[in-house]
Amino acid sequence: MFKIVLLCSAGMSTSMLVSKMRKEVEATGQEVEINAYPEAQISKVVDDVDVALLGPQVKFALQKVKMVCDPKGVPVEVINAADYGLLNAKKVLAQAFKMAGK
Repeated sequence: MFKIVLLCSAGMSTSMLVSKMRKEVEATGQEVEINAYPEAQISKVVDDVDVALLGPQVKFALQKVKMVCDPKGVPVEVINAADYGLLNAKKVLAQAFKMAGK
């Protein structure tokens, strides 16, 4: 199973995007798990994810998150602000798959 984590300030602002992403993968039949957490919890979840995406509002934490994820081989990027704002689940999923080389 492919596991994606979305990181934001408190783990709540990404919940709508996570819901749309889950619906998108359900429609395709892909086995993908998508969860949201506060960026401060990355060290607790990094061992169980394939890709980490930061909400644009926490892009300032990119280097901090990379310091946790890079040694584990987990790619990290910031979600495009327009895709995030428009809840464009398809584009965010495409970004995650591309990051993982899928």
